[in-house]
Amino acid sequence: MNNKIYKIKGVVQHYAWGGFTYIPQLLGVGNSQHKPFAEYWMGAHVSAPSIVLDNGSEQPLNKIIQQNPVETLTQKVFDSFGELPFLFKVLDVNEMLSIQVHPTKMEAEKGFDAEEAAGIPLNAANRNYKDRNHKPEVMIALSDFWLLHGFKLQHNIEQTLQQVPELNGFLPLFKSSGIKELYRFLMNMEQQEVNNLLLPLIKREIQSKKEGKLSKADPGWWASKLFENKGLSGDIDKGIFSIYLFNIVNIKPGGAIFQKAGIPHAYLEGQNIELMANSDNVLRAGLTPKYIDVPELMKHTSFEEVIPEIMMGIPVNEGEVSYPCPIPDFGISKINLNADFKYHTKANSLEMLIITEGELTINANLSFGKGEAVVIFPGAEYQLKTNTNAVLFKAFVPF
Repeated sequence: MNNKIYKIKGVVQHYAWGGFTYIPQLLGVGNSQHKPFAEYWMGAHVSAPSIVLDNGSEQPLNKIIQQNPVETLTQKVFDSFGELPFLFKVLDVNEMLSIQVHPTKMEAEKGFDAEEAAGIPLNAANRNYKDRNHKPEVMIALSDFWLLHGFKLQHNIEQTLQQVPELNGFLPLFKSSGIKELYRFLMNMEQQEVNNLLLPLIKREIQSKKEGKLSKADPGWWASKLFENKGLSGDIDKGIFSIYLFNIVNIKPGGAIFQKAGIPHAYLEGQNIELMANSDNVLRAGLTPKYIDVPELMKHTSFEEVIPEIMMGIPVNEGEVSYPCPIPDFGISKINLNADFKYHTKANSLEMLIITEGELTINANLSFGKGEAVVIFPGAEYQLKTNTNAVLFKAFVPF
């Protein structure tokens, strides 16, 4: 490869919770089959590597990195990670994602090695650890975005248990033993008990939502959304408990939140840019048909009170704000361009750019439109210019 800047083609993931129009419109593709477009991946993950476009030829990014890791990553990044350490995504959340927790790197290594020693196939349905890496992640809202993030403050949990009749009976356990023992108890309840307890709650919340008595800031609004279209036949997911115990967070466009290992969370609704460590380790607690391992989940969950910290970005250059994250795997910034100035910089690591609004040129010779992504290899100097207005996001390794 003779250059250092190339357009790339990412991979769409058609998970059931995805929306139907946002990502197709971003990418300029049709969706005549009405398939859910949940995520658009940009990176070198072995399961879905981006394709580098080079004068008519197409090569997977992970293969290019493997063939020349120092030139594509830098010696320092290769020595530290042995691979591109991040995965860059666009998400369109139409239905709630699973309640989930990610392990620390040390625990991921131990868990992966233990499952390997036990002979559990990597693609087995009951496999928890797909790799030996942690999976911290940051998201930047592209729309009005809603998510669950960490356990509420103790007095807020107590208030919820008092106010919701079906949860009153758990108040003594919470007061005597705290949130960890309460959550352990709820996650280990017999399914029939869960059904008997939560059915009247769900029915009441559905009616309240129909009558306009609930907003998205209320847990009942989301509990209702789960069931109002599909009906109440079958078992009631234990993930409902989490909706009442976790913080419900609303992030406006341009706002961001970082999710470290151990913090339970779930995306509820909206579109975002997401950047994470290059891992697929997820421990689940509900709202999913996928494998749930309560003992393993409990072992890695942080039961601390959480006050969500929403970042609005720190200006680092004209038109650019950065969202600092307390890990070495990745960094991310948002760049707003207009016709009055040019953005000029040098790539110190492998960088990826995706444009979400407008169009621009790179070094005056590569046109770059809405939904297009670019990989920039270390050492490349580049200049971005637009004749109108453009918005793009940049992922990099902060070395």
